[in-house]
Amino acid sequence: MKNLLLTTLIIFIAFAVVAQSDTKAKSILDEVSAKTKNFKTIKIEFTYKMENPAQKISESFNGTLFSKGDNYKLIFSGQEVFSDGKNMWTFLKDANEVQINEAENTENSFSPTNLLSSYNENFKAKLIQENSKQYIIELTPIQKKNFNKVRIVTDKTKKIVNSLTVFDKNGSTYTYIVNKFETEIPFKDNMFTFRVEDHPGVDVIDMR
Repeated sequence: MKNLLLTTLIIFIAFAVVAQSDTKAKSILDEVSAKTKNFKTIKIEFTYKMENPAQKISESFNGTLFSKGDNYKLIFSGQEVFSDGKNMWTFLKDANEVQINEAENTENSFSPTNLLSSYNENFKAKLIQENSKQYIIELTPIQKKNFNKVRIVTDKTKKIVNSLTVFDKNGSTYTYIVNKFETEIPFKDNMFTFRVEDHPGVDVIDMR
């Protein structure tokens, strides 16, 4: 679930133009991408909801994402994930355990720079609804994925993503709702690394 959360949340930060899209959907995503690319730092407070009516599953939690270039910190459901672009630390608070991995450098890895350039050929977009305040755009993957579609709601005035829902092939939906979106906060670089000395007795599992 962590990988799905990371990959999906980065779309809140910015979304590039997608291929084979209708003209208006393409233009909207262009504007969202162009605006958010200019932000040096971003902080997003969000609510995550997962539902599967057939299996009678409904769960939710709140989280916070901090981003500065390709560095990020994600706090959710008793976990903290840090990345400085080279290493990734996953800290499990209840277990007082941190797992260290190398940050991935593939085109599908969790990196604002990578995802801004790689998502532009993976989806076709269609504007399915609009009103005075927002646009609703549906993204369909061009190649087979483990989900059928992604639905994005963008703010007409602010030109940011308000919510995003992933429709899984197993009937589950994963929704991410932006509760607060802040930019240009002066984050220090050291907030994107995990400091062992700040966590007495932490169990370090180095998987690099």
